[in-house]
Amino acid sequence: MKEASFYKKLGKKKVQCFLCPRHCTIMEGKTGFCGVRKNVDGVLKSLVYGKPCAVNIDPIEKKPLYHFKPGTVCLSLGTVGCNLDCSFCQNWDISHPKTIFGENLPPERVIEFCKQHNLPGIAYTYNEPTIWIEFALDTMKLAKKEGLYNVWVSNGYTNPEPVKNVSKYLDAINVDLKGDVKFYKRLCGIPNEEPVKKSLLIYKKAGVHIEVTNLLIPGFNDKPEQTERLVLWVAENLGKGTPFHFSRFFPHFRMRDTPITPMETLKKAEDIAKKHGMKHVHLGNV
Repeated sequence: MKEASFYKKLGKKKVQCFLCPRHCTIMEGKTGFCGVRKNVDGVLKSLVYGKPCAVNIDPIEKKPLYHFKPGTVCLSLGTVGCNLDCSFCQNWDISHPKTIFGENLPPERVIEFCKQHNLPGIAYTYNEPTIWIEFALDTMKLAKKEGLYNVWVSNGYTNPEPVKNVSKYLDAINVDLKGDVKFYKRLCGIPNEEPVKKSLLIYKKAGVHIEVTNLLIPGFNDKPEQTERLVLWVAENLGKGTPFHFSRFFPHFRMRDTPITPMETLKKAEDIAKKHGMKHVHLGNV
């Protein structure tokens, strides 16, 4: 276990994590909400450092990143755990597992693997990279020295200081901008989307290539006015050249009775985005 970053001690038995906006206060022997940061004798430890549970070689477009290094393939890594509780999660078996699991693959071996297979970059994906930031950052620093690119697939629910640290070594990111306040409260278990938007603004200022994904779920965030508000925020704050992915929902996790997103809904969302001048609009899971 590696000592975690972005936390402070609250006496002998308690620590508080400042990695994400949850600001978990963690008692001795317990973990924060994400399940992978544990208070061990008054020191916050990462339980997933060098322990990815998912390792694959993927096309960059699968992230999805369509406008960064198109046509390349990258090493994709993910651990267990997550700092959100999305009822529609597609990777729920690793985002909220009952036990910690993964293989031994420290940063040095990740880089060696990329070099052996002539891979140009690394994607930190499958679960939320924020919660394994120590492992991710150490790997990203080595990757930059070797001329490899680093891309994240993130929910964006990260505090500003960690975002600034990551931005120094990050080339591109796809952030899920899931919906409005009501959507995040009802389906993701957090108060609102403001920290996500704040993260996007920091990544933008740092010069990181940004693409945004919006999963359209029937009856929850698929009304034209909801899509329009989201599109307008992206256009005004990130720019009309920001690639925007509308993704089709398929029943998962606690939403197995929710219907698949109709194609007409995705086409309508695409029309709304184009009407407001978005230059790169893509439909996913179709």
